[in-house]
Amino acid sequence: MNLRILSLFLCIAVFAGCAVGPDFHPPLAPKVRNYLETELPDETAAAEVICGEAQCFIRGEDIPADWWALFHSKPLDDLVRLALAENPSAAAAQAALRKAQENFRAQFGVTWFPGVDANLSATKEKFSGAAFGGFGGSGITFDLYNASVKVSYLLDIFGGARRELESLMAEVDYQRFQLHGTYLTLTANVITTAIQEASLRARLQATHEILKDQEKAYELVKNQFDLGAISRTDVLAQETQLAQTRASLPPLEKALSQARHQLAILVGKFPGDAGSLPEFDLNNMELPTELPVSLPSALVRQRPDILAAEALLHAASAQVGVATANLYPQITISGNYGVESNKAGNLFNSNSIIWNFGAGLLQPLFKGGELSAKKRAAVAAYEQALALYREAVLNGFLNVADALRALETDARTLKAQLDVEKYAKDTLDLTREQFRFGAVSYLSLLDAQRQYQVARTNLILAQAERYTDTVALFQSMGGGWWNPVPVSEKGAEAAKE
Repeated sequence: MNLRILSLFLCIAVFAGCAVGPDFHPPLAPKVRNYLETELPDETAAAEVICGEAQCFIRGEDIPADWWALFHSKPLDDLVRLALAENPSAAAAQAALRKAQENFRAQFGVTWFPGVDANLSATKEKFSGAAFGGFGGSGITFDLYNASVKVSYLLDIFGGARRELESLMAEVDYQRFQLHGTYLTLTANVITTAIQEASLRARLQATHEILKDQEKAYELVKNQFDLGAISRTDVLAQETQLAQTRASLPPLEKALSQARHQLAILVGKFPGDAGSLPEFDLNNMELPTELPVSLPSALVRQRPDILAAEALLHAASAQVGVATANLYPQITISGNYGVESNKAGNLFNSNSIIWNFGAGLLQPLFKGGELSAKKRAAVAAYEQALALYREAVLNGFLNVADALRALETDARTLKAQLDVEKYAKDTLDLTREQFRFGAVSYLSLLDAQRQYQVARTNLILAQAERYTDTVALFQSMGGGWWNPVPVSEKGAEAAKE
């Protein structure tokens, strides 16, 4: 008899080392050599203007975790760190990670340790002899005291509980990468909004300068009209131009206020507190001139969204094992030890000891196809997760390719816009002098004013675009979260969990 029991436990130990269902292996990195269809230049074009420096692409260089410091703006650095510490979305992501970790710990205890329950009860009972085939009557009334400990354990022979634990561990990984992704998105949003604010300030300043220049032109036109050199129509046209320029100011002011409000929200403050935030100007930022470009083979191990999709794929794979294990028998062993007596004083006598030990087996026989259908559904969920993972990888490479091409073309665009602005300014100055002496018509002056206004605005937009697309490149590369940096006391603590 003892030999049979020993053989049974040896079989259980052998089976316990196995788990049905697929063993997960991370997908291999795609065999892609380049992000673009053409070779990326070593550096971009340069222009003699603010943020016109040439940017060098350094292939295979690692990305610093505090990549925003490359803009060399202390107010921007302080704002990013404040956002990482105080933004509600970051706090929510941290809480989601803690929740997943606690769910894993709960399942870990259930999987690897037996359940132990203590029971203590005191009851008064009455029963009739009719319950045992005798005659009825007044019955017997007595007290019953019970103190016992029950131990139960589910033998995870086919690995269903371990696969569930594996799935929960993958959920922890998913929430961790979601947290990193939240940090990255939040950082990029703060910097992009600050750049937008700086661009709007520059456009407002340019519009005010253009407005002053147009007011001077209006005085010139009015003098020409007073001398009878031009018609009233030309004066009205200049007044219209002035009115249009003035009308362009309120939308810019509104957009600037909205950008400030957005910055306040990003750092966990109310819009009314926007006045306490630093103001940003394109002149006070530096364009990063050395841009690390990760190897294509490393991208899938860097982007939080791709790693999060991989974690979901891992969880779906484990759920296939859970559904498969449910098709097989489940064995539970349990034991109960305690004392029971109808008198409290005799509760701990040796004659009051009670115990039992047993094992139970549950084998599904007929469920109307439920378990098989659930397994097929789990397989379909895995295939869905695999497709979403491939989509995340493709989108990741798309983001990098778009950012690299944008940086290369942004530099050429800025250089071209600088030429356009210079020529438009020279044309306006020359046309104004010629108009003063009656050498050109007023329409030529009006056209020159419009061209310069458009050129000045486009130059500012081209400058801001270089900053914005630089942020997009760092974000598309994953932001360097894998390198340690004290992003904030709260954020760093959550990231290490």
